[in-house]
Amino acid sequence: MKKLTFLLVSLVLILSACGNGKETASPTSGTSASEPASSAAAPASGGEIKIGALFNVTGGQASLDGPSLAGFQLAAEELNAKGGINGKKIKVVSIDAKTDPTSATNGMQELIDVQKVVAVAGFSDTTFVTAAGPVAQSAGIPFITSGATSPLIPEQVGDFMFMAAFGDNSQSYAISDYATEKLGAKSAWVLTDTSSDFTNNVSVFFKERFTAKGGKIVLEDKYDGAADTDFSAQITRLQNLSDKPDVLMVSALPDKAGIVVKQIRDKGIDLPILSADGFDTPALIEMGGVPQTNKVYFSTHVALSNSDAIVSDFVSAYTKKTGHAPENGFAALGYDTMKLIADAITRAGSEDPKAIRDALNATKGFKSVTGEISYDSGHVPSKSVTIIEVKDGKFEFAQEILPH
Repeated sequence: MKKLTFLLVSLVLILSACGNGKETASPTSGTSASEPASSAAAPASGGEIKIGALFNVTGGQASLDGPSLAGFQLAAEELNAKGGINGKKIKVVSIDAKTDPTSATNGMQELIDVQKVVAVAGFSDTTFVTAAGPVAQSAGIPFITSGATSPLIPEQVGDFMFMAAFGDNSQSYAISDYATEKLGAKSAWVLTDTSSDFTNNVSVFFKERFTAKGGKIVLEDKYDGAADTDFSAQITRLQNLSDKPDVLMVSALPDKAGIVVKQIRDKGIDLPILSADGFDTPALIEMGGVPQTNKVYFSTHVALSNSDAIVSDFVSAYTKKTGHAPENGFAALGYDTMKLIADAITRAGSEDPKAIRDALNATKGFKSVTGEISYDSGHVPSKSVTIIEVKDGKFEFAQEILPH
């Protein structure tokens, strides 16, 4: 009995010691003994902020949206390395819209309803923005398009819609001014892909500016970018003109840009070819060839060879992340868009979508890789436009223009 009593007392003392060990751990973390250790160690400001990334990583828009997503993710990684936003880490939730408007709409719905993101960024083409944008507007979620350029987008979608890039009017005016002032062009042939809002807008604004400054459009021609790959009929009509143009304006999407240029050059036509940022893609050289793409000029968002620290630092970081230099200016636009969203959330001091929208509205002089962003009189920033000349397979800076 004495032995049994001793064993029972010892057991009680052992259990009491174990219980006291657990109890002494809980007051230091402010948690109950049942909570996991990782939760106990988490700072009060911990957690994550979900931001949606809706890009066309596959399909005809991939050569623009793929780099945009990589830039967007790079910016998030840099911000997280510095503590995130207001003490919370950024979680990028990415969905591939597959260059399909229906997938774009469904992807936006999933980001908002299922993933519960506080803001969404994405797309380099107006067609997909106007398909998905109304979903975000209806839900009251800020949507910032990194690369779409129709100046009508915010008006069409609503007050939760913002653009990180300049409008098509700006880049079309810029390439028109370059043609008249630097290339001495007095006449132009215009070829338009009618399947896209972007390409239609570019042609409209180019013609408006070119004719306003005394230029003449000798012929307007068109094709269906969703179906056409043979442009021989259009090129034949160009060759048969009695009044030959000084320049050729080709308003094309990235998947057809190089094909059109190559077919024009293969017919022996060596005139300068102009375009907008749909030509800012490696596909131009890959499909168009060298030297066929020489004497091609296009407007875009940034010259990646610029020696300014903000540009060179981005190029260096992107190259380290991906193993290669940025493919085009859309990589920088994706990067800028994440930084723009983070800046707005920081200033808002809140993850409430309305507060984020209001902070975006108040953005002034935000310095980005692609230029300063201010929303002075709407949700389209006033930014300078870069003109690129293609020389022997390389994109070289030609001029920076601020259209008036």
